[in-house]
Amino acid sequence: MLNVGLSGCNGTMGRIIHDLLLEQENVQVVFGIDIEPERYENDYPVFTDPYEINVDCDVIIDFSKPENIDHLLDYCVNHETAVVIATTGLSEAQEAKIIEASHKIPIFRSSNTSLGVNVLLDLVKTATRLLNDNFDIEVIEKHHNKKVDAPSGTAFMIANSINEELNQAMDYNYGRQGNHMKRNEKEIGIHSVRGGTIPGEHTVIFAGPDEMIEIKHTALSKKIFAEQAIKAAEFITHKEAKLYNMSDMMHAN
Repeated sequence: MLNVGLSGCNGTMGRIIHDLLLEQENVQVVFGIDIEPERYENDYPVFTDPYEINVDCDVIIDFSKPENIDHLLDYCVNHETAVVIATTGLSEAQEAKIIEASHKIPIFRSSNTSLGVNVLLDLVKTATRLLNDNFDIEVIEKHHNKKVDAPSGTAFMIANSINEELNQAMDYNYGRQGNHMKRNEKEIGIHSVRGGTIPGEHTVIFAGPDEMIEIKHTALSKKIFAEQAIKAAEFITHKEAKLYNMSDMMHAN
């Protein structure tokens, strides 16, 4: 039996993961972490801070908020507990702290746990290698009106993967406004749309002379992120201390 701690257990993604885990025979939630512990009646204890936890687990799945990450990492390192971190909007300092902690514990880090999005990343890298000389690259992301961080973590994943292929030669332009905004050839445009209940949509445009290619992923439900997060938790439990990502899991078999 895999014992899971669920950080952000009473949030939107936390409830989806909670419901999916009820269907699992070999995985169970043994505690939760949430700033609103009494929002739902859970059949496991819910703590407001990782420092309060008094229940052992094998791995923690985190879909919460950036302000929770530092205490969570401290707990996981001190208790040698693996962790899946899918929270977006983290600062550079927090990302650096994740890398530092991964020298001591196994950490699975992804801003998007969708299998399809990570296939999109592979396709985008290939397109970048083949098209970068003559094609401008733009990223458009769409999400629901409750999402607080913009651009999305996935948009940054996409832009960063493109930039890696181009030896970090590109600057990011977050939308455009004004009368003197001619496109810089050494930039990647990143644009955010917020509205309704859109679970997530990401489009990468390669626009060249007289032709255009679009690579697009649309999430129809947040369930896809939860399913892969659970698989990630199973994947890294009992692994060696290291920073893992979706590519590691996808190519493990």
